[in-house]
Amino acid sequence: MAFSLAPTAIAEGYRLEAHDSVGSTNAIALQRASAGDPGKLWVVSKRQESGRGRRGRAWATPEGNLAATLLLVEAYELKLAATLGFVAGLALADALDAVVPDRRIAIAADAAGQGRGGDRFELKWPNDVLADGAKLAGILLESSLLPSDRVALAIGIGVNVVTHPEDVPYPATSLKALRFNGDAETLFLALSDAWNENVRLWDRGAGLTRIRQRWLSRAAGLGSEVAVRVDGNVVRGVFETIDEDCRFVIRADSGIVKIAAGDVHFGAVASAGAA
Repeated sequence: MAFSLAPTAIAEGYRLEAHDSVGSTNAIALQRASAGDPGKLWVVSKRQESGRGRRGRAWATPEGNLAATLLLVEAYELKLAATLGFVAGLALADALDAVVPDRRIAIAADAAGQGRGGDRFELKWPNDVLADGAKLAGILLESSLLPSDRVALAIGIGVNVVTHPEDVPYPATSLKALRFNGDAETLFLALSDAWNENVRLWDRGAGLTRIRQRWLSRAAGLGSEVAVRVDGNVVRGVFETIDEDCRFVIRADSGIVKIAAGDVHFGAVASAGAA
């Protein structure tokens, strides 16, 4: 099966550039923007050799997994553009619900402290999708400035479809491990459809309150003990909410703390100091 866009995505003017293998879908998308691409371009591959995660970490995409980047070119305010990462998380979670309809995600508040239970894929602030408390997917936003005050925004989405890393300091899983018999192309088709619904809800930022509410309904670890590593320091407390700017809000001993960027750890890892 070849990669293809959902009819709803085609109707909205999205285009597709598919590869068998790439270095980085984000890098290709930003290259296209610098060469004059108008945006609304999906760059996809089932293999990625030099992908990146947050803070420059490597994100490998072995054969059969999904690497997808959506390029948008607009006169975005960067602070507002950053909230599109939450739109992407919701779109991916909706797509996963669509292609894995019978999969019950039983996330108990166990010793690992992962999630609040339920039959859904969960979102870990700011950019991960979890299943059974394990990382299934990650999202990375990168941007570059273009002439005429425009911004090229690359929304990279990596999903463990057929395999997941074993040598990482956190639990990880794949759709295959969840007994999903589909492929990256099936998931991408659903993702390109779900993106349209969620970005329409976002409404160029006017619908951010609704996006925030939807995101919180899927939030992993809400109400649990957390530790967030921020610039070498660790902030501990209870995950209260995300605020109107999608910052992570902790109720710490010293009061309410709002965090714009950091690495979140739940449960036992939080208690141990987020090492």
